[in-house]
Amino acid sequence: MAGQAPSERLVTPRGRFPHARVAGGLIYVSGTSSRRPDNTIAGAAVDELGTATLDIRVQTRAVLDNIRTILQGFGADLTYLVQATTYLVSMNDFGGYNEVWAQYFPDSAPARTTVAVHQLPHPHLLIEIQAVALRG
Repeated sequence: MAGQAPSERLVTPRGRFPHARVAGGLIYVSGTSSRRPDNTIAGAAVDELGTATLDIRVQTRAVLDNIRTILQGFGADLTYLVQATTYLVSMNDFGGYNEVWAQYFPDSAPARTTVAVHQLPHPHLLIEIQAVALRG
């Protein structure tokens, strides 16, 4: 497998799996969230009373930026994406997610499916995206 995702710019996966794997001419990107390398979550703030404020737009940007970083490790970028599956904890967040998605893909977007899920691996995560890209 040529190329590796730059680990210093990405969070350590919460399981025994790679950020991405190459097979043939494709890069399969594992489910990616807005977690940062220090394990904080972009788009999630908790006040002194423990009340969480979660922002789907910030989380969506962070997820797409993380996917971009993963792809760059393989000589590709977001324009190489051919398919994405998005997992939202609440379809009430679809509008904000879709708004940010359109900013990243104004002209040509990959094929996409969006589904609602009961929960993600951390209660502050609103979104996760897995994707397939052409190899750079």
